[in-house]
Amino acid sequence: MRYFLELAYNGKNYFGYQIQPNQISVQEVIEDRLSKILRKEISIVGAGRTDSGVHAKKMFIHFDYEEELSVDLIKKLNSFLPKDIAAYRLFLMDDEAHARFDATSRSYNYFISPFKDPFAFDSAWIFNRELDVGKMNEAAKLLIKQGDFGSFAKLHTDVKTNICDVREAFWRKNEYGQLVFQITADRFLRNMVRAIVGTLVEVGLERISIHDFEEIIEQKQRSSAGASAPAQGLYLVDVQYPKELFKNEFK
Repeated sequence: MRYFLELAYNGKNYFGYQIQPNQISVQEVIEDRLSKILRKEISIVGAGRTDSGVHAKKMFIHFDYEEELSVDLIKKLNSFLPKDIAAYRLFLMDDEAHARFDATSRSYNYFISPFKDPFAFDSAWIFNRELDVGKMNEAAKLLIKQGDFGSFAKLHTDVKTNICDVREAFWRKNEYGQLVFQITADRFLRNMVRAIVGTLVEVGLERISIHDFEEIIEQKQRSSAGASAPAQGLYLVDVQYPKELFKNEFK
């Protein structure tokens, strides 16, 4: 039987989601705990591969297990998991359901705190310089298209294409006075959101123009874009799937 598990994690203490040699990862911890609880070696597949230090408020994984499970697995798993990883919901899926390939969209938020905040230094980018958010939003509209986003992709990765369908991209201010960048696409390249944020900040500082930003997109060269924003401000906040994919949620 194939199961989907919804979870969240604080990425501060991990070298990303995916298993890394000689480094601790979110995937390694979850596989270890599930294997101990179910008394069988369990391999999991995630909806995405967040980088080192990046957080997830909503992530899905899938795994296979021959016996029927119940909601008790959530309680047991949470008691075994460290405090910075939490399991929320368990679903029985069709046998061919895939946490990564069946996802229709993913959404990220990036948080910038415009003032020194002792409670946000490891969960947002502390950046207290004046930014022209209007220009940043105008530039962000240029991202909304299906196209090649190679200018914001980490170099020397094994992806076959840099084509992404970006469906929304905008800045807003939350109730805590932080700037929040929200972006949704069918897929994301490695380091893509952080590279976009870093380059949009250059627009906000008026170091580059909106026309320059458009040219950066068209050049499809990572060297054309700005530096990546720090990892701690980035959160995977949603993953969407076709509703008919889900057979049963255990409650």
